[in-house]
Amino acid sequence: DAIASNLLRVKQSIADAARACTRSSDAIRLIAVSKGHSKEAIVAAIAAGQKDFGESTTQDALPKISQLANPSIDWHFIGHLQTNKARFIPGNFSWLHSLDSLDLARKLSRRAGEQSATVNILIEVNVSRDPKKHGIAPDALPGFIEKLLEENPAALPLRGLMTIAPHDAPEKDIRACFAGLRRLRDDCRQRFGLKDFTELSMGMSDDYLAAIREGATMVRV
Repeated sequence: DAIASNLLRVKQSIADAARACTRSSDAIRLIAVSKGHSKEAIVAAIAAGQKDFGESTTQDALPKISQLANPSIDWHFIGHLQTNKARFIPGNFSWLHSLDSLDLARKLSRRAGEQSATVNILIEVNVSRDPKKHGIAPDALPGFIEKLLEENPAALPLRGLMTIAPHDAPEKDIRACFAGLRRLRDDCRQRFGLKDFTELSMGMSDDYLAAIREGATMVRV
């Protein structure tokens, strides 16, 4: 009951934030961050209608994915992914939110080909240029996408961008970070003719309402 109540509260807040900026809440996907939560908690969330779950380590996620084996669920890998863990993503996760190197893309592509699997890809961008964060520098993003497209990894469709806003920053700085990601997505979508490059994974538990105001299509709560 508590999980269903919490989900309802978050979904209502998403709907309210979307309405306030004349957006449809249908355009915003809630990624319920299930890392650290039990299989039973996830089952309760599924029963309450939740379909998208976010995990940030393969060792925690894979047992849950295996035990639940529910084809109606989309699993999202939202943490930093080491290249030696790339083999665990295709076939288990529908989405990767944190692509940040060509080496990782090549390993994912090779494994996806072996599995006949597809992984929807979001490129992580370090919009705030925080040295403690992962991600591609904003000015390096076009070159990175160009190299990815040259290698043509068919099993890794490029779907958009992800970022993490500065922690404990003023709201204007947080919104500036999210607005910067939106502009990068729009510029790259047009430059490279990527019609499906539409997603913005931005906003977490503390700042997802600001992210919605700046165009988030996925929030990680």
